[in-house]
Amino acid sequence: MKHQLERRNRQGFCLLLFAAAVWFTVVSGLSAGCGIEKTDGSKIGDLEYEMIEEEALPEELAAKIEEKKAADFKLTYEGDGYIYLVRGYGEQETGGYSIQILELYETQNAMVFRTNLMGPSKDELKNTAPSFPYLVIRTKDLNKNVVFQ
Repeated sequence: MKHQLERRNRQGFCLLLFAAAVWFTVVSGLSAGCGIEKTDGSKIGDLEYEMIEEEALPEELAAKIEEKKAADFKLTYEGDGYIYLVRGYGEQETGGYSIQILELYETQNAMVFRTNLMGPSKDELKNTAPSFPYLVIRTKDLNKNVVFQ
């Protein structure tokens, strides 16, 4: 009887050691090989860009904008070494809206594009037809994620 009790204790201890070894291996693997990449949102520098008029848009991009323009949207399109950044503000009740580019800059991991929708001035005659303001810029493709703000 005493021998069986010692054997069970030894088996329990071995099982406990095995579980601890597995747990240690999993935790070590997670901390060494996997993890969330910390991104440094610090600005590296401003990016040069050019405004693209509707008639100069690539055909495929123009079609995508037409599909999405009724709602607020953010869109990127890559081609010929450039990336097109599109920011649309959806349907507005009247005309006279404009989009202000606040910043386009590069961080370690991303390109940041900040814009602002500006309404018509009170002095400006308002076009009573609805409008769909959007803006398209083109910049060098840096193969980074784009963050719209």
